[in-house]
Amino acid sequence: MVKLRSRYANITIPREHRYCIEMKRNLLMKILIVDDELVSRKKMHIIMQNFGKCKAVDNGKAAINAFKKAWESWTPFDLITLDVSMPEMDGTEVVYKIREIEKENKVPKEKQVKILMVTSHSDKDTIVNCVQAGCDDFVVKPFDRETISEKIEKIGS
Repeated sequence: MVKLRSRYANITIPREHRYCIEMKRNLLMKILIVDDELVSRKKMHIIMQNFGKCKAVDNGKAAINAFKKAWESWTPFDLITLDVSMPEMDGTEVVYKIREIEKENKVPKEKQVKILMVTSHSDKDTIVNCVQAGCDDFVVKPFDRETISEKIEKIGS
């Protein structure tokens, strides 16, 4: 059995119906995609639209603004996919800022947005930095639908 969880509902689905998960997630998840590379952002958007309603932005500042706006309108994101390497404000800085905002607003750990870091660097230092910043998991480029699905299932979005 696969358990799906969002702020709004809990659903249990037999594992053999894995792709039904994507249909159920479509009803449950609000997703923010952050990547400065157009091709990577579009690829992630194509994959993620199977899991929920997506918004895509191309930099860290726009990500933080979208995150704040979502909270202010009482429609927070359930999941953020976040590129590690971006100009101006990199992914780890964005994670620190998001976690800081959640802390200031006293958001309980179980209600915090899930953050999936996306990186082309699989070296230990990059991964450790992402985890220390507060991400829930990471995926290394190039990625595919199956990898993303497994990561989402693992982090419980």
